[in-house]
Amino acid sequence: MNERRLLLGSLLVPLLALYLHVPAPQLSPALRSWSSSGSFFTYNDLNVFYRDSSGAVGSSDIVVLLHGFPTSSYDWSKIWEGLTQRFHRVIALDFLGFGFSDKPRPHGYSIFEQATIVEGLLRHLGLRHQRINLLSHDYGDTVAQELLHRYEHNKTGSILINSLCLSNGGIFPETHYPRFIQTLLKDGGLLSPILLRLMNFFFFSQGLGAVFGPYTQPSQAEFWDMWTAVRNNDGNLVMDSILQYINQRKKHRERWVGALKSTSVPLHLIYGPLDPVNPHPEFLQLYRKVLPTSTVSVLDDHISHYPQLEDPTGFLNAYLNFINSF
Repeated sequence: MNERRLLLGSLLVPLLALYLHVPAPQLSPALRSWSSSGSFFTYNDLNVFYRDSSGAVGSSDIVVLLHGFPTSSYDWSKIWEGLTQRFHRVIALDFLGFGFSDKPRPHGYSIFEQATIVEGLLRHLGLRHQRINLLSHDYGDTVAQELLHRYEHNKTGSILINSLCLSNGGIFPETHYPRFIQTLLKDGGLLSPILLRLMNFFFFSQGLGAVFGPYTQPSQAEFWDMWTAVRNNDGNLVMDSILQYINQRKKHRERWVGALKSTSVPLHLIYGPLDPVNPHPEFLQLYRKVLPTSTVSVLDDHISHYPQLEDPTGFLNAYLNFINSF
């Protein structure tokens, strides 16, 4: 019996070691095309990926896209072409720790740093004195709130914000319900690194699929693209650090919600109402109560947490209607 256990153990140990060091998946042609169309700029000796496309002739408008957790700038791929038909320049980045950007560890990831990176990117592109339209989602909403706070308080280096459109983000901590795995990774202590090592495509796709609507699920190829972007540069191993943004939202609620309440910048929300993270009607009722001057676009009932992927046409139309309204 002991010999059998020893033999079993001798087989399982190398298999487990192999499993924990599985290389990142190869980029799909679509994801490779997205990557090759981008560039990098340097922030504190770290490489940050971005895309910058020239668009509509005769327009001087610029839009900067801020993605959510745990995905990347590729979230905007389905509306990218539509945006280039309206804007002079369409710009998106992978935040530090996401997508094709560097993913240092250990590292104290914070919303404040991500906002500073956005400011750095726009300086790098020579756009510091240009008025910028911000379009954000999820995690990116909070980065946009910090950028708005800096703009409203005339902070040195702040960008000039022309408009802000939010979408399905945890703007209010009291109506934000993180997934169980997010809470576990965020607060798991010594357990978190083990869980992150054990994370695989199956668990990732099951978890992310739960925040898409039942009729708007990503294809297997799309799930693989999301997972590949996460696994690039061992991004799965920094998720616990990045997830501290949930605590940061609570700690800095007054600062970030206050920025939305006090701004005179045109403000809009595009909302997928089936979102389990920011649920309807609780989230929307609070949003309209706290921000009564903001306009709102509520998409179809079956659209959930990733509206730009689940209903790209509806999302794009809602955004362009907002942009063309002022």
